[in-house]
Amino acid sequence: MKTWIIGAAAASVLILGAWAQDGPNSSGSETVARPRKAPAADTTDTSGGTSLPPIPSKLSPRATKGEEPGQQDATFKAETNIVTVDVQVLDNNGNPIPNIPRDDFRVLEDNVPQTLSEFSVGEAPMTVAMLIEFSARYQAYYSAGWAQTLTASYGFIQTLKPEDYVAIIAYDLRSTILSDFTNDRQKTMEAMSRMRMPGFSESNMFDALTDTADRMTKIEGRKAILLISSGIDTFSKLTYDKTRKSLQESGVPVYAIEMLQIQRIMAESSGRMGASQELDFLQGDNELRTFAKETGGQAFFPRFTGELPNVFRSISLSLRNQYSLGYSPNNQSKDGKFRKITVQLVKPGTKDPLRMVNEKGKPFKYTILAKAGYKAPRAVE
Repeated sequence: MKTWIIGAAAASVLILGAWAQDGPNSSGSETVARPRKAPAADTTDTSGGTSLPPIPSKLSPRATKGEEPGQQDATFKAETNIVTVDVQVLDNNGNPIPNIPRDDFRVLEDNVPQTLSEFSVGEAPMTVAMLIEFSARYQAYYSAGWAQTLTASYGFIQTLKPEDYVAIIAYDLRSTILSDFTNDRQKTMEAMSRMRMPGFSESNMFDALTDTADRMTKIEGRKAILLISSGIDTFSKLTYDKTRKSLQESGVPVYAIEMLQIQRIMAESSGRMGASQELDFLQGDNELRTFAKETGGQAFFPRFTGELPNVFRSISLSLRNQYSLGYSPNNQSKDGKFRKITVQLVKPGTKDPLRMVNEKGKPFKYTILAKAGYKAPRAVE
């Protein structure tokens, strides 16, 4: 516990000195030390600390291959004909709406109504992969982007409960697992302490995001990816369309927090941002919104660090207080095709949209967040 407090305090002291710089910097700092290429069998901490190799995810199929059931850190379903959909219903202020009865939910698969066989609601622990952009492009040492990234990362960790599991993954040219899923906060803070000197200037968001989602597909329970990023992808092997499709099929919600908002505004107003760079950022905004919407998550664009506590609160409430719906698909074909899912709130026994009113009896708009669909298994799987 003392180590956690000292780590958070040290990060706060470092961050306070970083706010003098502003404006998105499209080039990496020339004074930043480049990491040496590590041996395949042993990766050491280039920051000079204790040797801490990147840990392959214990929850990936490759890492758990050959293990005895009692030795595994997670429980997997080998095969199931039940499709589970985690649903959030938010009011016009972004707050979860509780106590919605089972009969008010209607699920369509490829526009065909399904019969709910499972329904649960209530607070539950979270399993979160924090995917953090940490490159010399926008997180150069002691820059505004560096400070904002660490502030957001440390801030979210402080909102976790003891039973929550979290992994820390940083990415630039490639993604590196700094700590695997754990509820040991000392290990988490040790992983965070390794994010000091960024390496490459590339920011391969698409590759890092799809790789993380793929690792999490077989984790059960309430899970999500928290993406802390500028929204810019520079050199990924995967295209935006392939990334979008992969995320839809994974079924892992993406919650995105985009950094550098105030720096962008200042750069635009002073004429220091060209039209091409501005277009890149706007495209990044739209991509993050799309990833979040189609996976059942949310995207946030805070301008000031003072907005982050409310962002963390929204993410925590959304993840912990979800409606879990399960159904056995009418279409049992194992064709490997993508099945589109639509979740609606209707009046029981009808197809009419459910009308909600506040405490004053006035109707209000609500938002339903759920994954866009899933990929059916193949016969050979």
